[in-house]
Amino acid sequence: MHQYSETLDTQIFSINIANGKPLIYKASVILVQQSRTGIKVYGEGEWKTRQHGISKRRTWRKLHLAVDEATGEILSGVVTDNSCHDSEVLGELLDEIADPISQVDADGAYDTAACYDYIDERGAIAGIPPQRNAKIWFHGNRKTPRHPRDENLRKIRLVGRAKWKRLINYHRRSLAETTMFRFKTAFGGKVSSRKMNRQVNELKVQCLVLNRMIQVAKPDSYAC
Repeated sequence: MHQYSETLDTQIFSINIANGKPLIYKASVILVQQSRTGIKVYGEGEWKTRQHGISKRRTWRKLHLAVDEATGEILSGVVTDNSCHDSEVLGELLDEIADPISQVDADGAYDTAACYDYIDERGAIAGIPPQRNAKIWFHGNRKTPRHPRDENLRKIRLVGRAKWKRLINYHRRSLAETTMFRFKTAFGGKVSSRKMNRQVNELKVQCLVLNRMIQVAKPDSYAC
């Protein structure tokens, strides 16, 4: 079931296929967000702009997705307005996934204390590159266990950022970007509904359809 809030700030929906073949959840999750291009709301304002050249500010939504790196299927999604920061929805994305998660990979926008806390609560490894000018949060004289983000930063300083990414298989995050490319290619990266709750439903249907396309058409690959 998807949930609607009373404001237009955040709408949450979970990706499940009620009838037919269920999603095959794997033990690793990659996060991808529609942060740079967004989802365009195509409506009356766009028609006026094309017909009469009237300058009107376009409306955008952001679609944040959690993608299974092994299958490319969408596990959960959050729709927000364009002002919502990517890191604010990580907890909601993970909450929609009931299965165990072994690793969460995301870009530097998720390099926040709250995101690391969400990932730690799920018992997963955080594959988030610290910012270029990052500093150690907690030094080694603490009695508590070392913070995962500080450990990542120490490893990067020791072996370099490129090798650290190879060690944690961060390059596989590109598979999630492939899912987003498929999504935009198939559905155009836009919605036609005017109200937020209908836009959420429209995007949810698109995600479900894409999952079905992946399940039906994607071949199984085996190493020789």
